[in-house]
Amino acid sequence: MTFPRIPGIRHALALALALALSTAAPAAAQSGDAAEPSGGIAVDASTTDGLRRDRAVAQRIREILAQLDGYANVSVEVRAGVVILSGRVAEPEQIQRLNDLVARVEGVVTTVNAVQETTDIAERLDPALARFERRLDQVVTSLPVLAVALAAFLAVFGSGMVLARLRTPWRRLAPNEFIADIYRQMVRVAFFLGAVVVALDLVGATALLGTFLGAAGIVGLAIGFAVRDTVENFIASVMLSIRQPFRQNDLVEIEGDQGKVVRLTSRATILLSLDGNHIRIPNATVFKARIVNFTRNDERRFQFDLTLPPGTDLARARKLAQETVQALPFTLETPAASAWIETMTETGAVLRVTGWLLQHRTDFALARSEAMRLVKDALDRDRPEREARRPPAPTAPAAVAPEGSDTGADNVLDRFAETERATSEDLLKRGAPEE
Repeated sequence: MTFPRIPGIRHALALALALALSTAAPAAAQSGDAAEPSGGIAVDASTTDGLRRDRAVAQRIREILAQLDGYANVSVEVRAGVVILSGRVAEPEQIQRLNDLVARVEGVVTTVNAVQETTDIAERLDPALARFERRLDQVVTSLPVLAVALAAFLAVFGSGMVLARLRTPWRRLAPNEFIADIYRQMVRVAFFLGAVVVALDLVGATALLGTFLGAAGIVGLAIGFAVRDTVENFIASVMLSIRQPFRQNDLVEIEGDQGKVVRLTSRATILLSLDGNHIRIPNATVFKARIVNFTRNDERRFQFDLTLPPGTDLARARKLAQETVQALPFTLETPAASAWIETMTETGAVLRVTGWLLQHRTDFALARSEAMRLVKDALDRDRPEREARRPPAPTAPAAVAPEGSDTGADNVLDRFAETERATSEDLLKRGAPEE
């Protein structure tokens, strides 16, 4: 079937299509203007009148500022898309915040910010008072939870304090009282941290725990660097109290200082010199030092040198000196006394004489002095030039020291040390292991 050609129908269809496209175009444009741009604040753009659009932008900004604190005295005016702000705010940060907020409103071309920081004390205090009131209301509302958290903190921390005060379990676990005190401090710290965690969890502030521990770690690191020597002394004190290189009243030499051990504290070792003076040596130095303990072994050797003049019968003099020392009442038979020629000089030979004694019974210095005196007398009597003027002398002196000589052990320093030890702390214990 064939339709007749009508010239006017083609023109009518073209005109209808053009009208439809012209009607759809404004609708599509309107739909595109209503879409909110990314990150912007939309404004009702249904009107195309510039004045009404400026009023809509100004109204939108005023509505936003009304929902925020501190902008009650800010005026908004919009002219051809230019936002003019004036008035006063309490804080400088609010001025910058205004610029960021207005720039996000749709239809704003630029911003002229004439807002100034107020100098009125009342206006500056009002926001702070409002914030204080809000926080006070929050505190009052959360008082029951805070009370429960405080009770939990006290319960956990109090349990740790009671446990730390017990004496028997810590004495059994620790080798001495000093280590037991360290264990008690560790228990107190552990229970304190546990109490803080429980309390923060109850109030819903566990996020603060990381900040708290981080700050504590930084502070501890700073303190550790600042008191490095003190920490080193403390650790050395722990090691010395566990493995004790000396005992009370031991005669020791540490870094050239010689004296009787008075006590070991948490910071230093106290010696009483043979002159009666106090010597305080840091434990860090003692722990790393070369220590000579003269008291650990009861047997101790004394020695001295004598110069023999030229022409002396060296063999006879050596034998006489050895027999003289061996005959002394305080000299031990084993190990036996000994003597030898140490060196030869232009002025004669140097004779070295040694002997052994029990230093807990005999004063070392007095015994050495007495042995020197008797050997010197024996050698003088044995000289050939004096044999004609003196009666013959025995090859060795009597088996006892001359009457009036006193070589008994001197306990004066021991008594001084005991008196001072009774009034001060001492980490040295008889039951601790010895090195």
